[in-house]
Amino acid sequence: MRLILICLVLLLLLIQYPLWLGKGGWLRVWDLDKQVIAAQKKNDELKARNAKLNSEVQDLKEGTGAVEERARYELGMIKENEVFVQILDPRVVKPTEESIPAPAAPQPAAAPKPAAAKPVRH
Repeated sequence: MRLILICLVLLLLLIQYPLWLGKGGWLRVWDLDKQVIAAQKKNDELKARNAKLNSEVQDLKEGTGAVEERARYELGMIKENEVFVQILDPRVVKPTEESIPAPAAPQPAAAPKPAAAKPVRH
C-alpha cells in the first residue's frame, strides 16, 4: 500500500512539472501575458503620438496658424510693422557670465603719508 502511494505521488509530481515549469507552463504563460500588456501599452502611447503628429501635419497642410506659430517660436520671426516686446521674469532668468559685473580689482594699500613737519620752537 505504501509503495502504491509513493508511486502515485511521484506520478502526480511528474504530471505537474510540465504544467508549471514546462514549455507551455503557467509561469511561461504568465510571463508572456506581462509582455503582451507592456507591448499594448507601448502601442497605445505610439498611437497617441501618431495621432498628434497626424493632426499637426493636417494643420500645416491646411491652415496658416501652425506655420505662423512655428515661424514665431522656432525661428524668431515677426510680422511686418509688428513690435516685439519680451518681458523676462527675474526669478526665472539665470544670470550669464556677461551680465555679472566683474569684481573690482583689489587696490594696493596706500602708503602711509608722512606726517607734516611741524616747526620746532627752541
